[in-house]
Amino acid sequence: MKFAKLTILLSIFIFFSHQETKAQTHSVAREWNELLLESIRNDYARPTVHARNLYHASIAMYDIWAVFDSTAVPFFLGQTVDGYNVQFNGFTPLGNFNSGQAAIERAMSYAMYRLLSHRFANSPNAAYLQSQYDAYMTSKGYMLNNNSTNYNFGSAVALGNYVGQQLINFGLQDESNEVNGYVNTSYTPVNDPMVMQTNFSGNPDITDLNRWQPLSFSVFIDQSGNVTGGTTPDFLSPEWGSVSPFALSTDDLTINTRNGFDYWVYHDPGMPPQIDVNTGAMSEEYQWGFALVSAWSSHLDANDPTLWDISPASIGNVQNYPTDFAGMQQFYDLENGGDPGTGHNINPKTGLPYTPQMVKRADYARVLAEFWADGPDSETPPGHWFTILNYVNDHPEFEKRFEGVSAVMDDLEWDVKAYFCLAGALHDAAVAVWGIKGWYDYIRPVSAIRAMAEYGQSSDPSLPSYHIAGLPLIPGLIELVEPGDPFGSAHIGKVKVYAWRGPSYINNPATDEAGVGWILAENWWPYQRPSFVTPNFAGYVSGHSTFSRAAAEVMTALTGDAFFPGGMGEFNADQNQFLVFEEGPSTDIVLQWATYRDASDQCSLSRIWGGIHPPADDIPGRFIGMEIGVNAFELAKSYIYGFECPSYYEIVNDSLISSYYHAKDSIYSNCLLRNNTTVDFKAGKCIDLDNGFEVKVGSEFSAEIEVCP
Repeated sequence: MKFAKLTILLSIFIFFSHQETKAQTHSVAREWNELLLESIRNDYARPTVHARNLYHASIAMYDIWAVFDSTAVPFFLGQTVDGYNVQFNGFTPLGNFNSGQAAIERAMSYAMYRLLSHRFANSPNAAYLQSQYDAYMTSKGYMLNNNSTNYNFGSAVALGNYVGQQLINFGLQDESNEVNGYVNTSYTPVNDPMVMQTNFSGNPDITDLNRWQPLSFSVFIDQSGNVTGGTTPDFLSPEWGSVSPFALSTDDLTINTRNGFDYWVYHDPGMPPQIDVNTGAMSEEYQWGFALVSAWSSHLDANDPTLWDISPASIGNVQNYPTDFAGMQQFYDLENGGDPGTGHNINPKTGLPYTPQMVKRADYARVLAEFWADGPDSETPPGHWFTILNYVNDHPEFEKRFEGVSAVMDDLEWDVKAYFCLAGALHDAAVAVWGIKGWYDYIRPVSAIRAMAEYGQSSDPSLPSYHIAGLPLIPGLIELVEPGDPFGSAHIGKVKVYAWRGPSYINNPATDEAGVGWILAENWWPYQRPSFVTPNFAGYVSGHSTFSRAAAEVMTALTGDAFFPGGMGEFNADQNQFLVFEEGPSTDIVLQWATYRDASDQCSLSRIWGGIHPPADDIPGRFIGMEIGVNAFELAKSYIYGFECPSYYEIVNDSLISSYYHAKDSIYSNCLLRNNTTVDFKAGKCIDLDNGFEVKVGSEFSAEIEVCP
């Protein structure tokens, strides 16, 4: 079993490492990042915990690099982070052994060795992971038993140990409850579990259709393929909103109290759609959203001949996102699937149109559902975006210029800066999203659809099984069982759905497909494994949507380019080799994205096809991710640039060719040409936006602007 999992992972790693004619060498930061990703894949599937691991690891490597840099300011060392004071007396290397590139690498390695050995000591594969850490250190000639943290004598080893130990100490008091294995201290579900076995139907015991419901299994296997001790997994991290964040601001914080516990909510999106089973109040958006999830399940049949062009010529480039229910109804195509993205006319890197790629919609949707879910050996969504970052870093056309305008950086400098920016954003996304999940405690589609099916249909009082809280009837997708249907007379008048038929139709995942057909709505399944079904935490808001959009914003700002290198990122899904819990895809297909935001938008849609989220979970997550990504990048950049003044802009032939700037405590962006006549210096607190600079088209312009108070 483990061999099969590792084979899958190897194929994914090969993709993200990018095909090249000769082997690449990587920085020590990249090598430790790969070890961390491997650790996440071999641990329990916990997006919150691993976003935090990636964040703390990025701090360790960035801070050590910053100690040796003349400009950058450490984020942790010598600072007070969320009330935790990190004493640091500065570092004066003693001799050549403790200075230069080799000393930086040595210090980083000892910090990461100490941190990862601690964080994964209780992993289900702890012995394997520790052997990997030991082997790496030994390969570098580092002694495993050098545990000194007294860096005052100029030892790079001691500096690394000190940073690692301080992060361990910080993590034991950052409200994650790491010391007790991250278990919940207050949260209790209001609904009894729903039994998810193929011989159980419906959802008869649910009491509140607006709240999360645990699921019970004969055996629960998490998304990393680990068999857990219990059959009814607890809500993962409902109290995570109070964990020490990176750039989240108390200006965006709401603290709510339930049962004597304070739930911290950043970027509060407000109440999700509700349903009142007695009056039907506020039920339309609720019923429409979950009905759409069932309807998109009908797209997962490999025998469906519907073809789509899934190249960037037709997919992506979404211009606007809905802000109300009417907008959502226009944004999501209930019957056919997808969003209003117009695609891109031209690849800006080649100047040529994107080549169309016609594939079955069913293959596209099924591959999306598994690819973005991260598969049975997941590095979880935060780790997934690190594999995408590493893929971009390895691309032969990519230049490692910070924001696209700095001098080309060496691998180590680029990696520590890039990881610091991305990890801070993804950690903040986890804190914000799980704070929202814990407080709003919102229901998942499998619970909602089966629960509404228990009530009946809500469309026509003159038809059988009418109830105001039932499923809406949609011809060809959601109908009533009639005489002659193959369900038996006992089910006449019940609701049936045209959907993916579920795991009872799969005997051998290597050769069988469940396909799509009419099933009783009370038997509806997400497009997931029967031992997993749905993540064990509330739906609202979507973690995938928030993580992905935050990451896309960071990648766009970090690289100074909305587009992947070469104008396109790709992933190959081979015929009948990629899908895990049924056969497929029916032919080779290639997932393609022109921009980082296109990839993010595709990820969001994948969770609807996978039966995990309705639109109400998705869109708020995208908006929150946009804010988090921008804010985290700006804060990371302030440390990287060391809070320096002044700023210097140079415009030549209407193009920004250099930008060296920093504004303490402000949010800002590169200067923009507007109407080819005015340069706007766009900032937050430090620059007066009313003062512009007139330039002529084609002229040279430069100015020094004091942006700090």
